[in-house]
Amino acid sequence: MKRALMPAPLRRAVRRWFDSRYISLTDHRQDIEDTLREVQTLGREVTGLRTEIDRLRAQVAKAGVDQAQARRWDDAHRLAQETAVAMDGVLQNEVLLWQAVDRLPSPGPDRSPGQAVDRLPGGASSPGPERSSGGPA
Repeated sequence: MKRALMPAPLRRAVRRWFDSRYISLTDHRQDIEDTLREVQTLGREVTGLRTEIDRLRAQVAKAGVDQAQARRWDDAHRLAQETAVAMDGVLQNEVLLWQAVDRLPSPGPDRSPGQAVDRLPGGASSPGPERSSGGPA
């Protein structure tokens, strides 16, 4: 690298420009020291957390699950699953029932609203007994 003679004010302006764009050496050293302290602090925290995890794992290993309690939990889980399947079937049947009710023809001028209509195989319909429950109000 060659050196060139330049006026002092220009040299100071160039140095100020470089200093404003780049961090100084002392600031850089301070940042490195701060980062090192932060890493050491985090290392101590990780070590503490590992100790806590080991303690909790040992505590869980000591407190085993009672077999009778496990059987009760299994039975409760099985009953909950069976109840869910049964309720699903009930709800599906209810949907089918209401779909069938919705497909019934609306009452005409010669039928009262509470009178059901039976479909005959020939396509003719005849009035049947009144419905006792279930329809939308």
